[in-house]
Amino acid sequence: MNDIFTFAGLIDHSHDFIIGFHAVLTALIALFLAKMATRSLQVVPGAIQNVFEALLDGILMMARDVIGEEKARKYLPLTGTIAILVFFSNAIGVIPGFESPTSSLNYTLTLALIVFVYYNFEGIRTHGFIKYFAHFAGPVKALAPLLFPIEIISHCSRVISLSFRLFGNIKGDDMFLLVMLMLAPWIAPLPAFVILTFMAFLQAFIFMILTYVFLAGAVLAEEEAGH
Repeated sequence: MNDIFTFAGLIDHSHDFIIGFHAVLTALIALFLAKMATRSLQVVPGAIQNVFEALLDGILMMARDVIGEEKARKYLPLTGTIAILVFFSNAIGVIPGFESPTSSLNYTLTLALIVFVYYNFEGIRTHGFIKYFAHFAGPVKALAPLLFPIEIISHCSRVISLSFRLFGNIKGDDMFLLVMLMLAPWIAPLPAFVILTFMAFLQAFIFMILTYVFLAGAVLAEEEAGH
């Protein structure tokens, strides 16, 4: 996969450089489109503003059931940024000559670590250090020595599941597209492009909604323990 032609590879053949180049490129594209959408906000939105408003409204609509209206809006800057960035990072690999940054485990692991650190920080800030980690022990004190290490391992495994799920799916999509281009470069890729674009959106949605789920588990930990 490292020998696939990319425009960035004309500058430097290092795969780390190619992934870094596309990571910066997708971030700049997302930032540029967001700037265009908010440059002159109107009551009757233009095309870009309309797309971004629909996207953010959709995120909030789905997040309300997970974490509630107030906290859904509070964490929207993080989750919205993740959704947009991951989508563009996934989708750019569909374009010949470009590579998805999310096809690199280092990139997806970095995103997963950001989510992991942030939701634990929010949990500690909301409940305090002792109360937050106390809910890891469960409601039955007798089972605390057993449940606490299991919960710690479970939380740490979220980093692996988040990063490997996104990495594996996008890497598989890239390999699928490569095979299709090799077998039937003029006909087969056309429906493949549509499928892979949908998969790029789906994987961005999954990463975003899991971030909300983890945040809900952290900041609503006390409520869950009460139930």
